[in-house]
Amino acid sequence: MTDGPWCVVGLGNPGPKYAGNRHNAGQMVLDELAARCGVRFATHRTQTVTAEARLGLGPGGVPGPRVVLAKTQSYMNTSGGPVKALAGYFDVPPERLVVVHDELDIPFGDVRLKLGGGEGGHNGLRDISRAFGTKDYLRVRVGVGRPPGRMDTADYVLKDFGTTERKELPFLLDTAADAVEMLVTQGLLAAQGKFHAPA
Repeated sequence: MTDGPWCVVGLGNPGPKYAGNRHNAGQMVLDELAARCGVRFATHRTQTVTAEARLGLGPGGVPGPRVVLAKTQSYMNTSGGPVKALAGYFDVPPERLVVVHDELDIPFGDVRLKLGGGEGGHNGLRDISRAFGTKDYLRVRVGVGRPPGRMDTADYVLKDFGTTERKELPFLLDTAADAVEMLVTQGLLAAQGKFHAPA
């Protein structure tokens, strides 16, 4: 069980039109992870783009675990099929699946981690839970905050980050990438202990 790879999936919508949207925060984190590992994404038969690497450092400075970094190429609402196919192809069970996604219920700039639980109205997560028949997979939740005023939630997540947010965005993506690394190298409780602590 411990010898198999992890699968880290960033959710979003495909194509340049959506690339800078809040809803694509998960895929932005995957770009950061791939850059750290010095790997490039390539098209995979599972309607994803993938890159294989070792992520982070384990105890004593040894290379971290094998991971498949992946970005879905379907639309957000149909993420389940590609993620299930990817996990099946690489023989990754739900407990080694990490889904990185935008989260409205967390303030912009914060990152939280959890195993299972509700989807909070996130259609990408809902479709993944449906495809796997379980909610028990790991999530790295990238805070994008709530829409201002009466702006519709769907409109908000399909807009690019604001000017002020864009200045802070590299720090958020870096923090989220750190959280993914710590999750796969040291486990959920250790990562929660660090990233859920007050600044």
